[in-house]
Formats: sequence, C-alpha cells, structure tokens
Amino acid sequence: MIIEHLGLNQINGSLIVLDGIKGAAFDEMVELRLENGSSRVGRIVQIDGERVVIQVFEGTKGLSLVNTRTRLTGHPIEMNLSPEIVGRVFDGLGRPIDGLGEIYPLETRDVNSSPINPVSRIYPRNYINTGISSIDALTTLIRGQKLPIFSGSGMKHNELAVQLVRQASISDGEDFAIVFAAMGAKNDVADYFRRSFEKANVMHKVVMFLNLSNDPIVERIITPRCALTAAEYLAFSHNMNVLVILTDMTAYAEAVREFSSSKGEIPARKGFPGYLYSDLASLYERAGIVEGSNGSVTQIPILTMPNDDITHPVPDLTGYITEGQIVLDRTLDTMGIYPPVSILPSLSRLMKDGIGAGYTREDHQILANQLFSSYAKVQDAKSLASVIGEDELSDADKRLLKFGKDFEARFITQSPYENRSIEETLNLGWDLLSQLPREDLDRVDDETIQKYYKGNK
Repeated sequence: MIIEHLGLNQINGSLIVLDGIKGAAFDEMVELRLENGSSRVGRIVQIDGERVVIQVFEGTKGLSLVNTRTRLTGHPIEMNLSPEIVGRVFDGLGRPIDGLGEIYPLETRDVNSSPINPVSRIYPRNYINTGISSIDALTTLIRGQKLPIFSGSGMKHNELAVQLVRQASISDGEDFAIVFAAMGAKNDVADYFRRSFEKANVMHKVVMFLNLSNDPIVERIITPRCALTAAEYLAFSHNMNVLVILTDMTAYAEAVREFSSSKGEIPARKGFPGYLYSDLASLYERAGIVEGSNGSVTQIPILTMPNDDITHPVPDLTGYITEGQIVLDRTLDTMGIYPPVSILPSLSRLMKDGIGAGYTREDHQILANQLFSSYAKVQDAKSLASVIGEDELSDADKRLLKFGKDFEARFITQSPYENRSIEETLNLGWDLLSQLPREDLDRVDDETIQKYYKGNK
C-alpha cells in the first residue's frame, strides 16, 4: 500500500524533513508533488527513528510546508537498461537528453550496485590500446584495471579524455564500448565533449552521461553510479569490454563534501567527510573482470589536483585505491608538449601482466624499463647542468640531454589526432635508445640488443 504524506516539517536548503514516517529505507526514492501540479524527486539520506531527511534533486524552491505531498516509492534510484543505451546521451540521473525518446528497458537496476565477490574476480590480463605512446609503452592500460589521470586546473585533461574516447581499442576484435561521464562540467565543456565525439564519428560506441555545473549536487553524486551501472550491464550481461572515463572526480568529491556539510556531519581533512575513502572505493572497486563473463570494466578516473597538490585528499585517497596513476606535468604543458605526461611519477601496477609475448611484443617490458632508467638519468644531467652549465658537462651527460630532448619531442609529444599502433610506439622507443651507446643500456640483455638496437653494437 502506497501512503501519501501531506505537508513538510522542515525545509533546510536542498533538504526537507518529515516526521512520522514508518517503514522508510535509506536511499529510497521519494516523489514530491507541488501545489501547482508539478513533481520533483528526492532521495532519503538520513533516518532517525520515524524522522527522515530527504535530499530534493531539483532543489526546494517553491515547496510549501503545508501543501506538498510526499510519496515513498519503495525502491532506490534505478536505471533502465538495454543494449540500445550505446550511442545515447543521458543526464546525471540516467534520463535520456538526446531527443531520441525513452529507453525501452529489458532490465532495471539499482545504480548503487553490489560489491563484486572477490572470489569471482579474475586477474586482469591483456591491454587496451590508446594510441598514445607515453601511456601504451610506459603505463599500459590493462583490461579490468582502474588507472586514474592526475591533472591540474587548466591543463589539457579534457583534450586527453576526448583522444582516449576517439582512439581506445582492443586488439582481438571483441565487442568494445566506452562509458563517458562528465561531472560538474560547464556548458561549453559538455558541448565540446559531445561535438568532439560526433565529429570523430565514435558516438555509436559511447554511452554518455552529462552532469552540468548548474545541476544539483546530489545528481553529481549519482552520475558515476549510473555510468558504472551501465558499464556493468554491458560488460557482464552482454560480454562487452567497457572502458569507463569519469571526469572530474574532484568535482564529485566536492559535491560529497557539500552534501556532507549540509547534513551537519563532522568534517575531516580539508572539510571532506571521514568516509570519503570508502565512498571513492565504492566507485573504483566496480572495475574488474568477473568469472563466467567474457566482458570487463576498465576505469580511467580523471581528477584535477587543487594547486597541483598530489597530497590533496582526493588524489591521495585515489592513489591508495587504484592500480597506478598517470600524472600530467604543468612544466611540460607550458612547454607546449601534448600530452604532458610526467613519465617518472606515472606507473601502471598491472602493466607487467598484460604486455609482452602474446599481448603486445616480447621486448615491451625491457624497452619500458630502459626508457624509464635513461630518462631518470636525463633528470640528473639536467640538475647538474643547472649548477655547472651545459658546456661543462661530460660527453656522456650531453648525450643524455640530447636523448631527453628527443624523447620529449618525439615520444611524449604527439598530435591529439595521432593514433600510434603499439608496433609504432615500441619501434620509436628503440629509435631513441639507439642514440645512446650500447654500454649505457644497462637494462637490456644481449639477445634483445641484437634484435632491436640500431646503434653500434
């Protein structure tokens, strides 16, 4: 039996309070009917005995304490799902906004999902090709992995996100889709994403969720959950390999902070709630491969670090949960290098298990180790040059500086529309290493040298 409650006890910002509510459930959806006949939706966010606190998605402006009618729906927020969601654009709550009509659902799922049973998880193998050399060679993205991108305000992470959507692919011809969710995006940025995907003719493989900066913050909290629900449906019900790109997770975390503050919760670091770690983990841990399905969910969360501070709570906690990170460097960005990937602090912890013979090429790991090692020595040579001057450096250090400049100009730098195959990337790496004498390559065995090294052996 559905009971409708007349009147409200309190209105506080976007929150309303009702007393005498029996049988309510946390996260249950609520329908509010206003005096003028319009309706709004809300979500129960706090229960204290028979008193419930409801977050109203569209805000509380125009609500009446006397005449507002409230009806509990008996279920949490759910999303309609079918294979036809691919190629569609949704708002932050999973409602179509592309003018193509409603989704005819084959299934309806709670967007909060349930944790993947650790016993049923399969260890991630094989890789996703992004066409970006600095990622494919040195921080390879593995299917089922969660690999965040740490950026700074004003840097080219939006362009990188578009390039990832445009170029990402898998090598074995299996079904592949991309779920893209933008949170707190300005109108021009959301329009840029949408136009870029349409211009590149990739919308047929994209499920897009857009939460704008002027949308309610509670919707921003729901957006990544809708996106991951869609990804899980495609991956585990239809055996598709799904790449989920979430941008910007900092905007999401700030919405969680604002929401927590409105409920009067005790803040922790920088005002974020103490449960931010578990909240982020509830999203990131929805990536993976499940036994009994040929599909996979791979995540690339993109987050901006306030003041480029990697110790800020959002990147700090994200780093604990995820399996590596790709760090964008502001110095490289100001030099005009795109994508400005900072090689040395970037890593992919699952890379070693999804590359090599049978996946990419047998020399991949050796090449990556040597490029890391040589580029680290370049930084030492740069530090020495800043003290004694470049002219006073030894011939070996001068060679390293030249290698570093060529590495940044040819390997890291590439056009936003340049899609390099893994073969092209690895061959380019050997071309650069061949500038250095054989004795400088201390991470490469003789057999690999004979096969790939192009300098004097």
